[in-house]
Amino acid sequence: MGKFLMSTAFATELATVSTAPLLRRVDGVTALTLALVAFEVGWVLVGLRHEWPHPGFGWLPVVAIAALAAYACWKASVRLDLAAATRRFWRTLALACAVLTVGEVSNMRDALGGPEPTQYISPLTLGILVVVVLIMIWAMLRLPVWQRTRGDWTRFGLDAGVLLITCGGLLWRLWLHAGGAWSRQNLAMLAVCALALVAVIALVKVTFAGTGGLNRRSLHVLAGGVALAAMSGALSPLFAEHPYLTTSFLAGPVSGLATVIAAGLQIRSAGPATECRPDQRFSVLPYIAVAAMTALLVAGEFDDGPEQVTVALCVAAITALVVIRQISALRDNTRLLATVDANLSQLREYQTELDHQISHDALTGVANRERFAEQVTARLATGGPFHVAMLDLDDFKVINDRMGHGTGDALLRTVSRRLREGLRPQDVVARQGGDEFTLLLPDLDDEAAARLLNEVLDRVQETLSLNGSDLEPRVSIGVTASRPGDTPEELVRRADVAMYAAKNTGGGRCTWFDPIMDQLADADAKLAADLRQALTRDELFLLYQPIVELPHGRLAGVEALVRWRHPEHGLVSPAVFIPLAERNGHIVELGRWILREAVRQAAEWERAYGDNAPEKVSVNISARQLREPGFVAEVAELLRSSGIDPHRLVAEVTETAVLGTGEALEAVRDLHALGLRIALDDFGTGQSSLSLLVDCPVKVLKVDKSFVDGVTGSSTQAVIVNGLIGITEGLKIEAVAEGVETADQAYRLHKMGYRLAQGFHFARPMAGSDIELLLTVPADRKVRQA
Repeated sequence: MGKFLMSTAFATELATVSTAPLLRRVDGVTALTLALVAFEVGWVLVGLRHEWPHPGFGWLPVVAIAALAAYACWKASVRLDLAAATRRFWRTLALACAVLTVGEVSNMRDALGGPEPTQYISPLTLGILVVVVLIMIWAMLRLPVWQRTRGDWTRFGLDAGVLLITCGGLLWRLWLHAGGAWSRQNLAMLAVCALALVAVIALVKVTFAGTGGLNRRSLHVLAGGVALAAMSGALSPLFAEHPYLTTSFLAGPVSGLATVIAAGLQIRSAGPATECRPDQRFSVLPYIAVAAMTALLVAGEFDDGPEQVTVALCVAAITALVVIRQISALRDNTRLLATVDANLSQLREYQTELDHQISHDALTGVANRERFAEQVTARLATGGPFHVAMLDLDDFKVINDRMGHGTGDALLRTVSRRLREGLRPQDVVARQGGDEFTLLLPDLDDEAAARLLNEVLDRVQETLSLNGSDLEPRVSIGVTASRPGDTPEELVRRADVAMYAAKNTGGGRCTWFDPIMDQLADADAKLAADLRQALTRDELFLLYQPIVELPHGRLAGVEALVRWRHPEHGLVSPAVFIPLAERNGHIVELGRWILREAVRQAAEWERAYGDNAPEKVSVNISARQLREPGFVAEVAELLRSSGIDPHRLVAEVTETAVLGTGEALEAVRDLHALGLRIALDDFGTGQSSLSLLVDCPVKVLKVDKSFVDGVTGSSTQAVIVNGLIGITEGLKIEAVAEGVETADQAYRLHKMGYRLAQGFHFARPMAGSDIELLLTVPADRKVRQA
């Protein structure tokens, strides 16, 4: 019964180890071990019937098998294709087998050292066997197993206690039933067997708990061999009348053969074994143990001796341990269920958060474009009336460049919050990207939608304070009503077209889509395509507007202005095609052509007229050009190839293009380092900042026409113009008054202290050849007196 109990845990796995492949692949060590085991089994069987004249021959195979087991384990430990932990396990097991070999030699000396053969085991031999078992347990503990909790280790200890009590009780019962005596020698042997069973329990538990490098079937075979060797101690009473025989003749060969076979399985495994998940079959062993002890109790129920009481106590102890084990498992399962519930709740929260992240904008928290399209699609399916609006922040990039992206993000969050607060609960706000938002307004007629959008416009454009600065955001809104057959894309497109129409009319307003806008958009698209071709068809040309000295009107310089003679439409206004180039990305190529042509003309004038050539040639540089990689290097190469004096070239930039500390401002500084003079154009029309006059290397300040128009009265513009001349004089930079149209304006500007001006009062933009007429005779260089 004891052998049955210890073998049931791995009997199924052992059955899967086919003997045919083993027979085909038996190596020399295994074959020699099998031969020695067969000899030893025959020796014991014959010795039970007849006394051998030379009992020493029975000990030699035992010692040899132990040595062969040590060699087989060492062979497995040097396999380089095995994991380090696996090699370490077999190396430790080889040490245990080597110590066992010494123990078997000591046991042989104990048995044959006297005048007659004896089964006596000396304390030295017992100590060596204990060391062998401890080394095996040490090897088990060093194996990397599947991660276990404290409850798992508690149940393992309880299982080990159950199996130890069961096996001990069975051994004790079998021992007494066979006539064993309660001698110190026998008790010591039983203690060694019990310790060996601990090693078996650890080995089986490791086998079923999962390992990261050991062959599982190898462990099963090893566990079976060690278990059978441990159980063989119960057979000692059978050899009481045969002193020349000992249980070592069975325990040593069985455990040695199992070790050799296990090492062979590990060596023949294809590379390191994969990590195994825990196997639950080991958990049934405590119940088998209870059943075995209960059967033993029932089988001896008619015995009145103390043995039956001991068996009953073992059954009670085992039952108590199993109950404790079940309580521990129940507590762990309760905690596991609580953990699973918590994980499921957390998973649902994560799922909700993930769904929100998928359908909402991370920065503002409003819906994203995909979610907006879904809402519009659903609304289209219902067939009810609704409106779609597109909202865009005016000059948002300027705010980003001037105050940083952190402030820009804060502005977007504030705008989205104001939108949600200003709209109804059923309305949908979505961020399309950048500074564009879309609105879905269901169940409103046109008048109600217009009223709501105007309220939203006013709310969004309220002054706000961000990072210590007051901002007055301006937005442009385009809106369209749904029509049968619409798609989400078409509705957003129409709203976008209307929004750009609002921007083109000054921004800060709400504009409704009109079908004519599509025609205008188509015309813009065709004009943009024509503009792309104009650069290669010589349809562009430059005019030069004189910049004169006040009051006598002497020519001080010129400003290059581009014009486009369209083959079908004639002259196209710069106010039309330059914004078009900005929107379509052609401004960089257009600006490159203007700069190249102006430098060419300036170089010609310099070669032809020398000192009489215009002192300054001003060229407008767009913000896109300043941010273009390699722009400064391109200008440097143009100056080098043309041979023009860099100080003769003036780069005119707008304050919005360089406001802040971004790439554009760095490019302006690099242009100044090349020798170009920097002019700040249209000063006062954008988001003016006097600090720009310090941050940017400005040498010329061009006062916008909107201020010059009011210079002859007592208006605020006159005060500003008068103040600006004081600033320029203090900073030692030139001031140029733009858009001078009357003699009175010229006179008042001169009286204020302005010495440079340009405008139709002096001359309209003219061709380069007309400028040359002003250069031929010094007296003729006087354009018009102020």
